[in-house]
Amino acid sequence: METKDPNAPAAEKTAGAAANAAAQAAVDVDLPDDSTDEGEEQGKRRRSLANLSYTTRVTLSFSLIAAMTALVAIGVVSFVWEQHFHTYTQDNMRSVAETTAEQIATRYEQEGSLNHVALAPANNAVQLSKGVGMQVVNAEGSIVFDSTTTMSGVEGIVMPSIAPQRGQDNMAFAPIIVNDQAVGSVRVWVYGSDQLLRAADEEFRDRSYQAMILAAILAIILASVFGFFFARGLVRPIKRVTDTAQAIAEGDLTARTSMQGEDEISKLGQTFDAMASAVERDRKLERRLTTDVAHELRTPLMAIQATVEAMVDGVLPVDEERLVTVDSEVMRLSRLVDSLLKLSRLENRANPNKQEVVDVGEVVSGIIATHEAYVNESGLTLSYRADPNVLVMGDPDLIRQATANLISNAVRYTDEGGSIYVRVKRGETMASIAVRDTGIGLTPEEARMVFQRFWRADSGRDRESGGLGVGLTVVKEIVERHDGWVQVEGRKGEGACFTIHIPLLEERDRAKGKGRSGSRNGNGRNKANGKVNGKNGTKAQQKSR
Repeated sequence: METKDPNAPAAEKTAGAAANAAAQAAVDVDLPDDSTDEGEEQGKRRRSLANLSYTTRVTLSFSLIAAMTALVAIGVVSFVWEQHFHTYTQDNMRSVAETTAEQIATRYEQEGSLNHVALAPANNAVQLSKGVGMQVVNAEGSIVFDSTTTMSGVEGIVMPSIAPQRGQDNMAFAPIIVNDQAVGSVRVWVYGSDQLLRAADEEFRDRSYQAMILAAILAIILASVFGFFFARGLVRPIKRVTDTAQAIAEGDLTARTSMQGEDEISKLGQTFDAMASAVERDRKLERRLTTDVAHELRTPLMAIQATVEAMVDGVLPVDEERLVTVDSEVMRLSRLVDSLLKLSRLENRANPNKQEVVDVGEVVSGIIATHEAYVNESGLTLSYRADPNVLVMGDPDLIRQATANLISNAVRYTDEGGSIYVRVKRGETMASIAVRDTGIGLTPEEARMVFQRFWRADSGRDRESGGLGVGLTVVKEIVERHDGWVQVEGRKGEGACFTIHIPLLEERDRAKGKGRSGSRNGNGRNKANGKVNGKNGTKAQQKSR
């Protein structure tokens, strides 16, 4: 007798569960993930479509549009054809039956019966209409004429009729009316057709379908050709922009698309060319700035180095004169670095403009007061005239600095005995600050270059006077930050005139459309009274043209 382990059932259950889990794991491992495969297939299809060229995709799009249009047109025409052409053919057969019935009725009135003379029109109609069969039935329903009955050539022997069974769609009927009484009827059908379509009608229908299919194929071909050339014409300027961008990326900053026109792609090319020109200009400016800064720094550093080495070697005595020379060069370096720092801050908009109501006449009069002694010491005369109530919105310190730069620039380029005229004027929409001198003047070419960094009209004179070549660049940046511009006029040997134009306060308010006139009459007027800056400014640093 066998002894059973009481734990055997539990062990068997545990083993079975483990086996099922292992089998399920094997299934999970061995069976492929269908959803993953489908996703990969869809991804491949998308990538394959994306790899097609734009010209190919546009050509295929035009072809598909033409094909869909052709299919829709053929479907609509087929539907209309089946609905209306069938009615048209039935009307034709009915017209044949009615015409024959009228002719038989006319002869019936003459003959008095449906004899062979009266039935002659039926025979004529059959002869004229190929593929058409006809029967004439009298009032009693007997067939008196049947076009399908053929004489066998033996007298008395007649072939049986092959007329179709009478139906609604396969025959056309017309009564023979004599004196308002039906004496018979005419039946018309078409051999081999259940819809009264003659061979000519069926041929016309088939040829029409063939013509539509041929037209569809031709339309698809023409659409493909047109789409190809259209895509080529569309891609050509885009490719030109791409090639130009590639050339610029490879270092050819002179590459341009040279695209002309008013369409969107042409404007894209023109905008790209403008961007490329700006990049090229900035790159040239960066290189020139590096060169100019190195040159400007090298001159005083070499002077300092030579003087200090000479004093160390005992060639020159260490006296006050030599130390003053070194100090002047150090001060020159300090001014250069300070000017470059201010210019960089202006260009980068590092410090926001103060927005105050500025009385331009009072600000400039303060500059005149601080510069009058400096101008007189240079052997020049200074004249000033200003219109009253010339108000602008801006930063009084920056406006003061720009005006001081123009005045000191005029002093530097005007010989002893010359004159400087400063004029503040109120225009219709702009306030202007004009500084005119009787100095060396400017040529048109120099007028276009005058706002570039480190550019000098007379380098020898400028270095002797300590000019740095960034003063007018600072003026231009300050005026542009006030939404204005600087006008340059002059002739060589006759002097020059620099005019700052800044929008008037009323014009700025009118352009912005904010309606601030009420607030200016109230709190705004109090604010203006506190911020209209007519105090004397500090003496400007000496800047060069």
